[in-house]
Amino acid sequence: MTQRKIIHIDMDAFYASVEQRDNPLLKGKAIAVGGLPEQRGVVATASYEARKFGVRSAMAMKRAVQLCPGLVIVTPRFAVYKEVSRQVRSIFERYTDLIEPLSLDEAYLDVTENKQQIVSAIAIAQQIKSAVRDELQLTASAGVSINKFVAKIASGMNKPDGLTFIAPDKVTAFIENLPVEDFHGVGKVTADKMNALHLFTGADLKKLDEAELTKLFGKHGHFFYKIVRGIDDRPVEPNREIKSVSAEDTFITDLSNIMELKEQIERISAIVSSRLEQNKYKGRTITLKIRYSNFRLLTRSYSHPVSISDRETIAATAFQLLVKSGLDNVKIRLLGVGVSNITELDGAAGNAQLSLF
Repeated sequence: MTQRKIIHIDMDAFYASVEQRDNPLLKGKAIAVGGLPEQRGVVATASYEARKFGVRSAMAMKRAVQLCPGLVIVTPRFAVYKEVSRQVRSIFERYTDLIEPLSLDEAYLDVTENKQQIVSAIAIAQQIKSAVRDELQLTASAGVSINKFVAKIASGMNKPDGLTFIAPDKVTAFIENLPVEDFHGVGKVTADKMNALHLFTGADLKKLDEAELTKLFGKHGHFFYKIVRGIDDRPVEPNREIKSVSAEDTFITDLSNIMELKEQIERISAIVSSRLEQNKYKGRTITLKIRYSNFRLLTRSYSHPVSISDRETIAATAFQLLVKSGLDNVKIRLLGVGVSNITELDGAAGNAQLSLF
């Protein structure tokens, strides 16, 4: 079997970089693209200048301003970002049609067999980065390796404007030395659980058999078992169907106060709404996901007669689903909000793979 050559491209601070490119007055300044604090806005992207103050994507804009008092808030221009994303994709298409977008600003490319018959995946990544810089005045970071998992982690290792190659004979050592916090899909709560079990690196996870990992981490245990052994045979899927757009958060401490839960639902709904608007999607069905302190999982859904994408409707629907689920003497460790029965607005470019539950 031919060893695959996978590239993961991640545009650097994409929305913020586009704004700084198009408005010279914003260059070198701490900016955040997103909604206003008084409207309970959320940071979609922060410039690297803002990140130095701790401002991060999906953070409440109110908190972002507290961390960085001089923060310049820029209203998103999703139509512009979508067009620039299309221009980036056109650069990818010079080399391969096996392109799997994860969002407007990142994608996997399988260049094992490529249009220009270039043997080196590193050379292709370098050419793509140069084209993005020269033609679009933006920067991208690239990860190159034998599978999607390693390529994605590699792309984030030398940001911004980085290129990291993990050679086939280095993959095993790379994963064994990788802190569990850096595993794609491992959030803070899961990482803390792993650390409490004295699991700090891929090598530590590798000491456990599949049954032990599944017992500890559910269905993700099977994924961890394969990944720590360098096994990731997921193909690059150009036409993966969009089924739902969602976001969720596991809280550091369990919540039971109704107003705190309402605030979290509004914050998460704002993220979902932003993702829908970025890609010109709407959906009819709102789903609320609840995981209680005893790890019991509950999902509730409601379907609207028409498709929606606005934050207010999503949040109000999700909150009503929460209230109807019953809140007497319960503690909640995770909330998720999703929108399904997706339709594209006129003029929307398809195939952007977004977060699923």
